[in-house]
Amino acid sequence: MIIESQLHFIEKIIEEDIKNGFSIENIKFRFPPEPNGYLHIGHVKAIYLNFELGKKYNAPVNLRFDDTNPIEEKIKFIDSIKKDIKFLGFEWDQEYYSSNYFQQLYEWAIKLIKNNKAYVDDLPKNIIQFQRKTPFESGINSNYRNRSINENLYLFEKMKKGFFEEKTCVLRAKIDMNSSNMNMRDPIMYRILKKTHHRTKNKWCIYPTYDWTHGLCDYIEQISHSLCSLEFENRRPLYNWYLDQIVEKNKIRPKQIEFSRLNLSYSITSKRKIQFLINKKIIKSWEDPRIFTISGLRNRGYTAIAIKNFIQKIGISKRNNLIDISLLEFKIREHLNKISTRVMVVLNPIKLIIDNYSSKKIELVNAENNPENPKFGYRKIPFSKYLYIEKDDFLEKKRKKFFRLSIGCEVRLKNAYIIKANSIIKNFNGEIIEIHCTYDPTSKSGGDKKIQKKRKIKSTLHWVSIKHSIPINIYIYNYLFLKKKIDKNFNKYINPKSIDKIIAYAEPFLHNAKKGDHFQFQRIGYFYVNTMNKYNKKLIFHKTVSIKDKWKKINDNNKKIEL
Repeated sequence: MIIESQLHFIEKIIEEDIKNGFSIENIKFRFPPEPNGYLHIGHVKAIYLNFELGKKYNAPVNLRFDDTNPIEEKIKFIDSIKKDIKFLGFEWDQEYYSSNYFQQLYEWAIKLIKNNKAYVDDLPKNIIQFQRKTPFESGINSNYRNRSINENLYLFEKMKKGFFEEKTCVLRAKIDMNSSNMNMRDPIMYRILKKTHHRTKNKWCIYPTYDWTHGLCDYIEQISHSLCSLEFENRRPLYNWYLDQIVEKNKIRPKQIEFSRLNLSYSITSKRKIQFLINKKIIKSWEDPRIFTISGLRNRGYTAIAIKNFIQKIGISKRNNLIDISLLEFKIREHLNKISTRVMVVLNPIKLIIDNYSSKKIELVNAENNPENPKFGYRKIPFSKYLYIEKDDFLEKKRKKFFRLSIGCEVRLKNAYIIKANSIIKNFNGEIIEIHCTYDPTSKSGGDKKIQKKRKIKSTLHWVSIKHSIPINIYIYNYLFLKKKIDKNFNKYINPKSIDKIIAYAEPFLHNAKKGDHFQFQRIGYFYVNTMNKYNKKLIFHKTVSIKDKWKKINDNNKKIEL
């Protein structure tokens, strides 16, 4: 039994349709991306919605590429879209292309011309736009609006055969130039584009617009519920008008339903803007880990489970809002915490010498690989007299609320011993280059619990043995934009320090790291192992997300976050 309060508004619409007699067997969905760029985090919401509804109603979900603009479309984008959908764990039932239906769409356009519902217009684009005016004033009819049916048929045929150059004429629907909805003011159905199409090659030189194509492709495929983002709400009357001209009796008429877009703070999802960043060499490609394409997120170490959990958390609604990026980070951190092996890596090293530990002694200390899951087991880490710790973990003079290492203070070295800092050595510039300590041999981790309880140690530091450490390449990412809410001047807010490339020092366990592994660098963050590129197989550790949980902190402080 379905509980009404647990349904989102689209599910309620579908349930109401079923109650009113619509057969559940005729329910069908589709995901219709344009192959002019890579999918981004906003598309995930549409993918998740369509495919999860498909699962719920045991209904097919088509993948249809809206390939009506040969200027921008590329095979590599089609391949990337398929890869991203599969990465998210979804499978489509049938693969279609709008170009499959070019002949049918052309014939239907002729039908509209014969019914005096479309005409060829010779006006330039700027004049057409001018004559549409604004929603608050009447539009101006084109001088070509009252051409005869025969003349329009003749001219449209010549358009199809390539007699006219680009931008010389278009086919427009004849609807209402006084409509308050600007989309109904004689919209363009066809334009001339003498470009080679990735599938139809040079067969066509006229191409249908999105508005003419979208609803009719839904109708051809007998899609029952056509789900799209909220900016298409004003286009719904046009969607329905085109269907009114074509739909036959006893055929399923698609129903367009709009939902809110996914807008994420500190990010952009516009394909045009992403392409600008690539052209300006601000980012390397559509797969750059600093942008929120699905490929970029995957390269950074985001998992499909975490991304889908994020979408599920924000829910489906009709209200546009800005989602705080910390919620996405919370969801990836939540998942990686369960699946990542813990290791110790020092990013900014300073040498620590344990004076009372023998230089000839090498000790293997026991470390838990993942306290969330005992099945991960344990590993052995070499411990020695000479170690690296983080520079930020030491202060010569202790400050208030600084609980890490300083002269005269004690800390625990993770999985090892309690140490006390006694002295330092500086170079000619006054910089600390060595910290000299002593250790307590009775304080080893896992030792006598009664002795351990007597010692009140407030801080535990990670470390690596210098002799046994291995250098690793790390990419640390910061937000690409300095502003939370990005406006049209997005290029003014680009963060010049969005990526740091460093050499860090890791425990020898990472000798066995391979592409695709997830690790938690203790006290630092979660990292994903990738390669430099498809040609250079050198391993790079990409920082996925930090250990610090901004989302939890915001909520603990009872600050309002809109979902």
